[in-house]
Amino acid sequence: MSSEHSGADGKEYNAQAMDAGGGDFDSGQPNQQTEQELATKMLQIQSKRFYLDVKQNRRGRFIRVAEIGADGRRSQIFLALSTAADFRDHLSTFSDYYASLGPPNPDNVPEDGKLKSEMMIKDNRRYYLDLKENARGRFLRVSQTITRGGPRSQIAIPAQGMIEFRDALTDLLEEFGTNDGGFKGELPEGRHMRVDNKNFYFDVGQNNRGIYMRISEVKSNFRNAITIPEKCWSRFRDILTDYC
Repeated sequence: MSSEHSGADGKEYNAQAMDAGGGDFDSGQPNQQTEQELATKMLQIQSKRFYLDVKQNRRGRFIRVAEIGADGRRSQIFLALSTAADFRDHLSTFSDYYASLGPPNPDNVPEDGKLKSEMMIKDNRRYYLDLKENARGRFLRVSQTITRGGPRSQIAIPAQGMIEFRDALTDLLEEFGTNDGGFKGELPEGRHMRVDNKNFYFDVGQNNRGIYMRISEVKSNFRNAITIPEKCWSRFRDILTDYC
């Protein structure tokens, strides 16, 4: 079952909470006003809801896929439009393979549960597609990682819903095309560390000179920050490693 919305009205999940790390980062913090939502589709697959949001910011257009579980837990991945087109094609292949499988046989399941796997690469992101089987059934796990580091995010699509998911992606891509318009993938989410009475914040941002990391030290009414260009990250890491 699917439905469509225009804009954020009618959304049943907290879009702002899920956008952490998903907007523009010139100031080191997400700027919701620079991001525009162009279209939304909602799919109900078994006990899960999936929202496919076509969004646009100053770096281009992309699709945010959000999974809302029966317990309310949220997971999300981001796809450039060209990556979404590749993913759609993989969904067809995985669906055909799933249809060729017989009934689940608990005595003939790989140890890791994987039945078929593929990988997609887009700029600094890797996507791992794994058709898996466990005691609850068969499902497609889609994992997204960032080569510069950052949290791993993933969604799980029930195998019976892969065709419906593919068709929803196809509808959006037919409307908006597969041109990313400069989209380079979302930046990693900010990280936080507390040491004694100090807080350290690690925020990745982007401006017209490129990608950078701002490390802020905060203590009561004191704040200090340094900015490290992306090209220096590995050297910065190596120096820290020498001291550790």
